[in-house]
Amino acid sequence: MDNGWEASAEAWVNSMGKHGDFSRWAVLDSPMLERVRLAAPLRVLDVGCGEGRFCRKMAETIPEVFGIDPTVRLLELARGKGGAEYVEGVAEALPFKDGHFDLVVSYLSLIDISDVSTALREMIRVLRPGGRVLITNLTGWVTASQEHGGWSRDERGATTMTIDRYLEEHAHWGEWDGIRIQNWHRPLSFYMQHFLELGLTLTHFDEPRANAVDDQRYDACPYLMLMEWRK
Repeated sequence: MDNGWEASAEAWVNSMGKHGDFSRWAVLDSPMLERVRLAAPLRVLDVGCGEGRFCRKMAETIPEVFGIDPTVRLLELARGKGGAEYVEGVAEALPFKDGHFDLVVSYLSLIDISDVSTALREMIRVLRPGGRVLITNLTGWVTASQEHGGWSRDERGATTMTIDRYLEEHAHWGEWDGIRIQNWHRPLSFYMQHFLELGLTLTHFDEPRANAVDDQRYDACPYLMLMEWRK
């Protein structure tokens, strides 16, 4: 099923620019790279690597970095910039042997995967015993608002949001800056229960603050989370 990524690839890369969007450069990159540094992996897999931006960041300190993505155009762009070995494929059927990686990363990619239960099992399968899976995701309350247009702010900066069907897994289409892609909403309990059932141990959880000193609106209503689990 088409989720819009192939047709949106060029617009996506243009929207990211050199450093990524606000969620990436101002909120998630620093704590993600810190967790990668602490894990000290030799071989890493980035599931849903897109144009390879975070793969290239990890490759500055990690000997072997692999990225996998189903979007052909994004992989072409990633390979053109190098920094990792890029593989075409889906998260639900990872083309790697059991226990192949020290660290598996999902950087805002779980919301793009329809059969995420299978994808999570695959991510754990290719992880060695003692290895870590490092995930960033939108919070459930913000994905549950997307069908109603997300949030709005009044002249005082106060946020108004309509949240619906929070406990129900469901898909919605998002459109902005020439991009039209399908995302999935799932409550936080969905992910917590799946990882616990897979026998993993939660080693880190955070809702990082923005590091942009001139933008404190994000900290007043943060919508990103980071979690790390050990196999």
